Amino acid sequence: MSEVTEPVWRQALSGAQILFVAFGALVLVPILTGMNPSMALLGAGMGTLIFQATTGRQVPIFLGSSFAFIAPIIYSTQTWGLPATMGGLFVAGWLYLILAAVIKLRGVEFIHRIMPPVVVGPIIMVIGLGLANVAVNMAMGKTGDGKAVLVEYNTALLVAAASLATTAAVATRARGIFRLLPVLSGVAVGYLLSMCLGLVDFSKIAAAPWIAAPNFVAPQWNMSAILFMFPVALAPAIEHVGDIVAIGAVTGKDYTEKPGLHRTMLGDGLAVCSAALIGGPPVTTYAEVTGAVMITRCYNPVIMTWAAGFAIVMAFFGKFNAILQSIPVPVMGGIMMLLFGSIAAVGLNTLIHARVDLNKARNLVIVSLVLVFGIGGLSVTVAGQHLHGVSLCGIAAILLNLILPKDQDAVEEDEEPDTIA
Repeated sequence: MSEVTEPVWRQALSGAQILFVAFGALVLVPILTGMNPSMALLGAGMGTLIFQATTGRQVPIFLGSSFAFIAPIIYSTQTWGLPATMGGLFVAGWLYLILAAVIKLRGVEFIHRIMPPVVVGPIIMVIGLGLANVAVNMAMGKTGDGKAVLVEYNTALLVAAASLATTAAVATRARGIFRLLPVLSGVAVGYLLSMCLGLVDFSKIAAAPWIAAPNFVAPQWNMSAILFMFPVALAPAIEHVGDIVAIGAVTGKDYTEKPGLHRTMLGDGLAVCSAALIGGPPVTTYAEVTGAVMITRCYNPVIMTWAAGFAIVMAFFGKFNAILQSIPVPVMGGIMMLLFGSIAAVGLNTLIHARVDLNKARNLVIVSLVLVFGIGGLSVTVAGQHLHGVSLCGIAAILLNLILPKDQDAVEEDEEPDTIA
């Protein structure tokens, strides 16, 4: 049906469907990081509207919580606190703005030269594997740092296994739009099993008001948190390019030309900044929504406006927020094991898809050092500031890519004999 003649009620229904598809992943990030789920809904709704205003409401895409920031947010919150983490995330949004300006002036190829797949791939892998122990601890019924036991070991493993198995089964066996709901399905099954085992505390749900304003968190400026979080935005910013190309392939339009990749990157960056200002997780363009658009053929960007409006309204339901916060730790732990592994797999696929040759010494050095720096927990102090994790890996990968000679491998190949002994 055309965008002009589509009735308003159908647009609203399609918008609700889009939010339903994105919902599981959207609220998973704040649940895993200890943030307020209501702020994720509010940030996603506001961010989508800001994105639409920046791009002239031409791109049918919805912005939701970014998985790439889960591990960094957990670490930053434990180290510097939530307000400082919000300050770091706000500045991380500036990276999108810088990249938007660079794309406008130099073109997207300049970005790819600075951050080719051999740089982006291992950084994404570190994001996924850097806090894999947190997922394992939660699956075993412990706190993320493993210092306290919240749920008995065998019971926790049972719940985590049920959540994990359901998520994997829906992702691999479901058909149609249901295949886009693996996280939501895993949470639902894990939560129902937890209720049967007496792990859900209903007292907080009963005490929560039906209507309540979200708890806003103002950002604080902490240079250590800023330096840690700023490079994290490299990976999702680069992925943004792929997401825009993907949704264009679905609708048959080239959004990198109109409204322009610089405008979509600018809209994404402003959305990240706005989410951080209110205490919500950073947002990003959602692959799940692209899949839903492809299945439902809902190409009208107005539908995303409806989805954003519904998300904002849901942010003010206190009971709903309390239900989300009552989800037991093992439910999240089971899903996190698959989620963190999936993020690492995306990084690996980045290398494979680009055919990065690890037989070449230059590529091997970059990938090897980034993985060991990130997973091993190396920390470097520069001008009194500690660099570690994704921040250190991002800087190291870019510098290695710029410093290591690019022609060395070609010289070595010329010196090799034509036959292999």
